[in-house]
Amino acid sequence: MTGRSDLDLALHLADVADGITGRRFRALDLQVREKVDHTPVTDADTAVERAVREAVGAARPKDAFAGEETGGSVRGGGRTWMVDPIDGTKNFLRGVPVWATLIALLEDGRPTVGVISAPALRSRWWAAAGQGAWLRRGAAGRAAVPLRVSGHSRLALAYLSTTSVRTWDVFHSRAAYLRLAGQCWEDRAFGDFLQHCMVAEGTLDIAAEPVVNPWDITAVQILVEEAGGVCTDLLGASPSGGTGALSANPELHRLALKALSVMADSGGDADDRDGPV
Repeated sequence: MTGRSDLDLALHLADVADGITGRRFRALDLQVREKVDHTPVTDADTAVERAVREAVGAARPKDAFAGEETGGSVRGGGRTWMVDPIDGTKNFLRGVPVWATLIALLEDGRPTVGVISAPALRSRWWAAAGQGAWLRRGAAGRAAVPLRVSGHSRLALAYLSTTSVRTWDVFHSRAAYLRLAGQCWEDRAFGDFLQHCMVAEGTLDIAAEPVVNPWDITAVQILVEEAGGVCTDLLGASPSGGTGALSANPELHRLALKALSVMADSGGDADDRDGPV
C-alpha cells in the first residue's frame, strides 16, 4: 500500500469506510451515545475512524492523523490526514441515506486530496490538487465524470442551500442568511457535505453554513476548488477556522459574501446583488 498515490490511498480508505457503514446502516442493534456537545455518535462512527486511522498508520506512518471522534492535531508544516467518519450522523441513525465519510489530506495546511463517499446514495466525489474534481454514481466500475461549478453570475438566478436556518443565530444572524436567501432565485436546506458537493457539480450555486469543523469542510473545500469554485468561511478566509463555510463560483461567492456582511446588519451597504449577466 505504501506505493499508492495519496489519492489512491484516500479512495482505498473510503472503500474501507464504506464496508463498515454499509453493514451498520439501519442495523437494529446500532449503538448510539451522546457526546459532550450533545451531538450523537454511533458505533459505526467510531469503527470507521479506528479502521481508517490504522490504515493510514500502516500506509503513511510518518503522517499525522486527525479525526472527529478520536482527535489529533493538524501539522502546520507537514502532512495530516483528516477524517469525518460519518458526516450526517443524525441522518445515519434515523435511516436517512444522506450521509458520507469525508477523507482529506492536508499538506502545509492546505488540502491536496479530498474524497467524499456516500454509499447509501451510491455516489462518490473526489479531487486532488491539479487533477480536477470528479463524481462517480452507481457501481464501482462505472466511469467518473468531471465536475464544474455553475456559470451563473447573478444572485437572482442562484440556487442557495444551507444546513439549518436555526444555526445562523450562532454566527452572524438569521437575518443575514434571510437577506442572502431573499436575493436568490431559490433556497433549500440540503445540508452538510451534500450541498457543497452539489455546488461542485453545478446543480446548486451557493452553499452557506455558519458552523463547521475542519473535518466537515476540508474534503469538500478541495472538491469545490478543483471544480473551479471558491470555498471559504463566511468572512472570506480559510474555512478551517470554524467560522462557517461558503461555496460558490467566484462571482457568486463575491456577491454572497457581501450579502452576508456584518456591515449590512449595522446599516452598511451590501446591495451589490447582481453581477454581469
